[in-house]
Parts: sequence; C-alpha cells; structure tokens
Amino acid sequence: MNIGIFTDAYYPQINGVVISTQILKEELENLGHKVTVITVSDPNIENDQEGVLRLKSIPFAVLPNFRVGQVYSHKMMKTIKALNLDIIHTQTEFSLGIFARIISRRLNIPIVHTYHTMYEDYTHYFSPERMEKTAKRITQKLSCYLCKTVDSVIVPTKKVEDKFIEYGFKKAINVIPTGVNLRPFNPSSYTSKDIQETRKELNIDNSSKVILYLGRLAKEKSIDVLVKAMPDVLKKNPNTILLIVGDGPEMSPLKSLAETLGCRQNVVFAGKKPWATIGKYYQVATVFVSASTSETQGLTYIEAMAAKKPVIAKYDTNLEDTISDGINGRFFFEDQELAPLLSNVLKDELLARYLAKNGYDSVKNASSVVFGESVEEVYYNTVNAKYHQLYGQESVM
Repeated sequence: MNIGIFTDAYYPQINGVVISTQILKEELENLGHKVTVITVSDPNIENDQEGVLRLKSIPFAVLPNFRVGQVYSHKMMKTIKALNLDIIHTQTEFSLGIFARIISRRLNIPIVHTYHTMYEDYTHYFSPERMEKTAKRITQKLSCYLCKTVDSVIVPTKKVEDKFIEYGFKKAINVIPTGVNLRPFNPSSYTSKDIQETRKELNIDNSSKVILYLGRLAKEKSIDVLVKAMPDVLKKNPNTILLIVGDGPEMSPLKSLAETLGCRQNVVFAGKKPWATIGKYYQVATVFVSASTSETQGLTYIEAMAAKKPVIAKYDTNLEDTISDGINGRFFFEDQELAPLLSNVLKDELLARYLAKNGYDSVKNASSVVFGESVEEVYYNTVNAKYHQLYGQESVM
C-alpha cells in the first residue's frame, strides 16, 4: 500500500505522538508498504529523514515549542496526488489534519485517524479558569465531530475509548496500543562505563540514588508533585537525586519550587535530550516516577520497565493494563503517598529488583511489530469498506 501519515508533531520534536508515528512508519515499511510522512517545517532540521514532506509552519502562540502548518498548499496537493496514496492516516486534529481531510475528500482516499490527546486535560492553556468547564464541554464536542469526519478511528487505550463513549460517540473505535521498540532500553545495550559517563555528564555522584522523570515539563504532567515529595524523601534517603529529563514551560517554576523547598541541590534539570540517547538516562535511574494523569497511554512507563527499572505512577485507569500494583510497579492515589512509596523502593533493594524484574517480563509483548500489524489490519478493513461503499464490491487489494 501507499500510505500517507499526516502529523503536526514529528522529528526533531520529541513527544509521545512523534515516537508513535516514527515506530508506525518503521513497522509499516518492514511489512512492505511505502510510507510518506507529511508534516510541518522546522528550523532545527539539519538532515531530514527519507520519505518526509514538510509544509511551511509557524510556532504555535500558546506553546512555542510546537508548530502549526498550513491547512492547504496547492503545490503540496499536486505532490501528494502524484504519490497515488491508497490510504491517509492522520495523527492530529488540526492544521495537517485539516489538510489531510481536504485531500481525502478531493481525491476520494479513505482516511484513518488516531486520537492521541485528551484535549479536555489541556484546556488551561487557552481558557481562563472560570471558563474551564465550558472549555472542556467544547473540546469534547469538537473531538467527537472531528472523529466523525474520518472513515476509521484508532485510540491507544480503553480509557480513551470509554471517554468517547461517555462523549456520546457512536462509531466503532479500534483500540491499538502503541508498540515500543524495546531494544534501546535494554540494560544489555549499556556498559557500566556508559552509565558512569552519563552520571558524570549530569554531575551525579556514582553513590547517589536517582529518581527519574522523563518527559515534557508542562503543567498537566504534575511534576511539581515529584519536587514537593523530595524534602520527605531526603529525610530517609539523603543521598538521593531527582533527575528531570525534558524541557517545557514549567522549567522555571519547577526550579523556583525546588529552591523554595530547600532541595534545589538534589534536583537536576538535564533539559531536552536527543531521542537516540534517551535509553542511557533510564540506566542511570534507581526508580522511575510520574504523577501525570493526562496520558493516553504513557509510553515512558513501558520504556522504564524495558530498562529494568521499578516504576511508581499516580493511579489512572489508562495504566491498569500496564501496571499491576505491587507486582510490576506501584500506584499512589494521593500526592502525600508518593514520598513514603519512593523511600520504600529506594531503601528496599529486594523490592526494587522484584518490581523491576516483573516489569521487564510484563512488557516483552509490548512489541512494535504487533502494533504495525494491527494498524495494517485497520487500513485493509477501511479500504475494503470504502471500496464497497463506492463500487458495491470488495477491493482487490
């Protein structure tokens, strides 16, 4: 098949949508398909990847690290027409998603959409607090409307499917978790020298225990909960570092919070790191932690487990298929529960190893290969349904 994937987020950005799209492209190509990614331009691009087309874009006013592309380009339309696409797959609801829908209608190409982001968790970026409930209702209705305009819908977890049913969405939904290429996170990929050099780069002593958070520094990620837990953690585990890998609008407020709490010297802000190097930061960690409840799947938990690190997460229904509390990770329900849980895992090496081993064993089947094959099946079903709708018979594809 000739497949066009449309996305507003792609390399050199690093986030869950980018990772999912790159994994999907690779697995579809391994299955013998031709994949073209249509995305936004980026001034930080030096050498672009093969099979990528870019539309002119500008920074998004609310989130300057994100970019907004053109919703239409006659020149790009001609280029895409020449690709003879069999199917379009959108990873975004906006800019490139709108352009994809225009192309789908004009060229009569079936379109699949993956709904990655629970927008009701992000309304604080564009709505005053007094309008929060109204903004959430609007995003719910808009999400349903946009997903009604495509032929097939994919979501990464049952949590998102349940939300759409709650919204009143009537169409069939395909639940397909994003697979993970586990190789970059396997401990066997790194030597003790690699780990020591990474600690040296971060100015973290070899004897220090490390609590790792990895991801975007944004309000909805609740990283402040991790920082606020540090004073209590340090009372029982004084030689401990909270390592925060990532960048975003909350960087400065989080640094100020650490200063106010008197634990700034025990919080290392490593900044944004190239995707190819992410695996080694997991290896530095003693435990991985996140307090976010805004994830649709939470790939970092799976990555941490693949790195054989114990995981502590704030309970969220979307994690029920990933974490079994007390078996391959730990849940906390209230913020004040985090510090005791962290202290326990940091002190009890047997518990840490037990959680880490079970976590590692539980993600062996979170394969990117299965992910690619599952999406491929949706493509074939969608193309056949469209062909039957147009011609009254099954496609020969």
